[in-house]
Amino acid sequence: MHTLLVTGGAGFIGGNFVLDLVGSGEHRIINLDALTYAGNLDTLASLERSPHHKFVRGDIGDRELVAQLLKQYQPSAIVNFAAESHVDRSIDGPGTFIQTNVVGTMNLLQAALGYWRDLPEPEKSTFRFLHVSTDEVYGSLGDTGAFREDTPYAPNSPYSASKAASDHLVRAWHHTYGLPTLTTNCSNNYGPYQFPEKLVPLMIQKALTDQPLPVYGDGRNVRDWLYVLDHCRAIRAVLERGRVGEVYNVGGNAERMNIDVVNTIIALVDARRPRANGTARTDLITYVKDRPGHDRRYAIDSTKLRTELGWTPTETFESGIAKTVDWYLANQAWCGRVLDGSYRGERLGTA
Repeated sequence: MHTLLVTGGAGFIGGNFVLDLVGSGEHRIINLDALTYAGNLDTLASLERSPHHKFVRGDIGDRELVAQLLKQYQPSAIVNFAAESHVDRSIDGPGTFIQTNVVGTMNLLQAALGYWRDLPEPEKSTFRFLHVSTDEVYGSLGDTGAFREDTPYAPNSPYSASKAASDHLVRAWHHTYGLPTLTTNCSNNYGPYQFPEKLVPLMIQKALTDQPLPVYGDGRNVRDWLYVLDHCRAIRAVLERGRVGEVYNVGGNAERMNIDVVNTIIALVDARRPRANGTARTDLITYVKDRPGHDRRYAIDSTKLRTELGWTPTETFESGIAKTVDWYLANQAWCGRVLDGSYRGERLGTA
């Protein structure tokens, strides 16, 4: 059984990754999470009595704590999900993003480097540091083309700039110090356990309660949508078979305009929870002032991941979004506990 140190494993993608790996019966997970607003132990409730999951509340910036966990549990890999991750919040408060995504990643790298240098063979040769990042580091595309691993970085928000910086640090720790790193850059994730400030869960929750559905600008911004469990499979493939020092882009091959995503969600919610008067919820769509610096289009070219590691997404956008709506409808108690906190679905990041 492999032991992994997973950071940010109570968040959306990290939580799904932890549930998937512990469920496989092949891994023991040491889960380090600071439990900021988007971290949620409810996501991990099914693992409460699992001998293969150890939760530790703490910050990746706490180098002594990270070093202690590495020494105590001797993981064969670190998978770093820990990050502040919402563009709108980064507009309102960029300092937190720099502290966690840049300084925190550097501290984690330093702790990993010290641990790795002291490992005996063959453990030293097989150790990996996998850093999970975003397609937003590449900036914005025009009407054609897709981001490749060699696309120059051009971040346009405080969030994407902080993630770009963390990616560069990971690269530098490999090339300067030899730390065996891997980096993944993914497109927009959706699926179970996502904090409801993000587009998909926000639209589901607001549609259910007949609240206005805020759509930025003209709604024609394009994203490549990736079902979170497909992303988790990709991370496992990179961790197990990826070439050290390499970057792998992960996309769902599912480009959609934001307004089309919203209309799809409306149709699914209408079919499952129709209004008493039988009318469609399209009348809830409300166009609002665009986000400052809003990137127009993202698209991911996952050819490298597909050809080298044999990964392909199993969900289409249509199948994945239907599963996602069904999950939120069946887990309103989880949603309610999340919304009992400080976030109430209000507009963030208006600058």
